This record gives sequence, structure tokens and C-alpha cells, in this order.
Amino acid sequence: MAPATKQVTIREFEPGDETAFRELNEEWITRYFRLEAKDRESLYDAHSHILTPGGRIFFAVIDGQRVGCCALVPCLAPCGDGDFEVAKMAVTAKCQGSGIGRKLLTAVVESARHSGVRRLHLETNHILTPAIRLYESLGFRHVTPSVPSPYARADVFMEMLLR
Repeated sequence: MAPATKQVTIREFEPGDETAFRELNEEWITRYFRLEAKDRESLYDAHSHILTPGGRIFFAVIDGQRVGCCALVPCLAPCGDGDFEVAKMAVTAKCQGSGIGRKLLTAVVESARHSGVRRLHLETNHILTPAIRLYESLGFRHVTPSVPSPYARADVFMEMLLR
């Protein structure tokens, strides 16, 4: 059965999800780029770099298998209070194009909105055209970055105002 015809559940991070979070992201990053220092921080210690500072990680799950993920990471200075980064969004290659990324990102945006988040921002790369189209279709707009990116690959910057 194709992934698009199976039930996709979106849920938050649970103990034991650490490896899936790392592997889902390593899959796409190493397909197009190389892992950078900032990637290693988040992927190898998500608790310290995402969850403990107040972030959240969401998973798309089909038949108990984690097939996608996305993190909401609180912005540190000079960002404003209530600003979060949408980061580490991944859908395994075998499930791409089946709407899982849209369902996952929609759930992340709605969760952020209900939590009182003021602004979401993200960084990506121009070669990731399907991802950019998804972000645009959900209301993210292109912006000029206000601070340098920690990622050498980042050359597209987007934001969404939630309130």
C-alpha cells in the first residue's frame, strides 16, 4: 500500500525518538549537502539543543514507523520573544510526494499558533524547490536574513507571522 493511502498520525517527541530524529535528517542532509557543526549539535543532542530550551519535535508516523519530523526551536537573541525557527524538517525519501510533509508542517504551524508563537522563520537552500513551494503554499514569505546563518548551505530565508 502506498504511503499516501495509509493513516498518517502526527505526534510529539517521545523517549526513544532520538535515533529516528537523527536518521531522518541525516538522510536528506547527506543526500544534498554535508552535515555541519550546527546539524550535529541538534541531531546528536536534541534534548539539550531543542527540547530543554523550550522547543518541540513532531513526528509523522505510519504503522508505528516514524517517516517524517519537524522541530520548533525557540529563537535566541537577537530574535524577539515568541519567535521560533522551523527546523530539521524531514520526510523519508520513500514517502516524499505523498502529502506527509504538508500534513506535518500544517500541524507544526497550528501548534505554534495555539501556543502563542508570534513569528516562525526558517532557512533552506534554493535547490530544495519542493520544500520551498510547500513553505510558500502555507504562507511563509521570503525575507532578507537579519542575522548570519550558522549553516553554509542556507541561501533562502522565510518567515510567517502568526499574530
